[in-house]
Amino acid sequence: MPKISILPLNIRNKIAAGEVVERPASVVKELIENSLDAESTIINIAIFRAGKKLIRVSDNGIGLDREDALIAFERYATSKIKNEDDLFNIKTMGFRGEALSSIASVSKVKMATSYKDSIGTCIEIINGEIKEIRDCSTVGTTIEVKDLFYNTPARLKFLKSDSTENYHIIDVVTKSALPNYKTGFFLKIDDKEVLSLPAASEYRERILHVFGKEFIDELIETSFNENHLSIKAFIDKGLHLRNNKNNQFIFINDRPIKDQTISYAVYKAYEGLIPKDKHPVFILFLKIKPDLVDFNVHPTKREVRFKDKNMVFNFVYHAIKEALKTSNQRSDYHLVKEDISKVTYNDISTQSYIDTIIAEQPLISENESLYKTSSYFGNIPSLYLGDTFIAITNEKGLIIIDYHALHERINYERLLKKIEYNKNKETVNTSNTSSEKPSATNFSIYRLLFPQQVRLKSAEYMVLLENLDILNEFGIEVDDFGHDTIIIRSIPEFLKDADLTGMMNDIAKYLIESNFREKEIGPLYNIKKALAARIACHTSIRGKEVPDSSRIAKLLKDLEDTENPDYCPHGRPTRIFLSLEDLRKMFKK
Repeated sequence: MPKISILPLNIRNKIAAGEVVERPASVVKELIENSLDAESTIINIAIFRAGKKLIRVSDNGIGLDREDALIAFERYATSKIKNEDDLFNIKTMGFRGEALSSIASVSKVKMATSYKDSIGTCIEIINGEIKEIRDCSTVGTTIEVKDLFYNTPARLKFLKSDSTENYHIIDVVTKSALPNYKTGFFLKIDDKEVLSLPAASEYRERILHVFGKEFIDELIETSFNENHLSIKAFIDKGLHLRNNKNNQFIFINDRPIKDQTISYAVYKAYEGLIPKDKHPVFILFLKIKPDLVDFNVHPTKREVRFKDKNMVFNFVYHAIKEALKTSNQRSDYHLVKEDISKVTYNDISTQSYIDTIIAEQPLISENESLYKTSSYFGNIPSLYLGDTFIAITNEKGLIIIDYHALHERINYERLLKKIEYNKNKETVNTSNTSSEKPSATNFSIYRLLFPQQVRLKSAEYMVLLENLDILNEFGIEVDDFGHDTIIIRSIPEFLKDADLTGMMNDIAKYLIESNFREKEIGPLYNIKKALAARIACHTSIRGKEVPDSSRIAKLLKDLEDTENPDYCPHGRPTRIFLSLEDLRKMFKK
């Protein structure tokens, strides 16, 4: 008896759906792409229960007649390609003809569509089978997807929290809207307006609508054309760098993609202009002849393959490099004096705090008593070595200090003590027997004379509003200002010179990541510790600011009061001691 059999059609469709429909955001992406291919100028998206209950996408595009509407949900039914050559000359967002059949196989679907001024067609499909067809009055196309994964409970079980799934949906709509500025995008989640992006006249206007004026004013706008390539780029001036790659976007022929070649070209252009541990903001809109790029290499079309990768790398590198050279902001860049000529892809990538928390071992055997410099407190003679390094001496040898890492440790422990203070205070307040008072925090709160508004991406804005209590525990008072904007009213005093926009962006990014990796990261306290490390990094002295001797003395004194003075929160050494004996060995004495 044969062991091999052909799978039934419904099983095949569900397997296909596993590749195309990863989560509710995948459905939103596929339906938006269909609307864009239908030449829509307005796209409305409505989401309920993070897309698990309902996804509705409506447009005013060309629509379908009844014959096309009936066949549209068949697998491999498409109007975008006709033969094999068309696969290498893709000019539309969709082309495989898999999306609608995959979506219909794992949900309950209704479609209302009409072609031009003809009578509309309404179709209801459940579990991949057409249940009803009737005439209806409609304009454009509206597709409703209900009860996603209702017939594949295992898939439903693996979806994340509503806030996480909503973040992915907002991300998809944002990435669809940025390059397609002539189309209006309007997103509602649970009847609340999240994105309202009317049609724009140019890329800059659309970026302004999405991110706000402060964001766009920080970017250099440039255009470049060569052979079969063109680029419109908005790149960081180098004044407000980020700790993550959250605001980096690459679009090829209006399609959002991830590509190491292009990302590396951008970082290579910034080489020597920014610190290695910082990341520039950039939004790149590339146009390339369709026959020079293959979009058919990934189930969700996130990745591409170039016919000539080196040509694309050189084009992007020279376009960005030239823009940085000619910008009148170049004099404001923080030049980094370090050798980064051997940068690799691995050098560019960064890991989250959780991945880098493992402490490194000291480079040289150390004894804590050797660091004691109490006799110098008040005024410590020092030598600035470059970057964030300073050398000081005592009677036993030479101490090399990374003052940024040192300051991070101090601020980190200040924030941890604030968390502990709040925790102990809560315990005391809820206890009827204890008369013990919690110890006071070791920093004061600075109330801003002029509260600062911070405009964020919609997903970041929403996650911060959901976690205002955590921010408050750190002494950061934030209120909702509406329209993706928060207003900061008070902060810890040592934060008053920090880049608050960059810091809030970084906090939001981590809170979103913590939702993705809830089981890995663990309890809420671990999240708070990770946030404390990120906030401490934003508040600490950087390489462009060299502290004077009195400030060094104060930093060293504060360091001695910390519980773990030898390492920053990320596990890097704060100081290294070289004894006289070590120096003699180095000079072969």
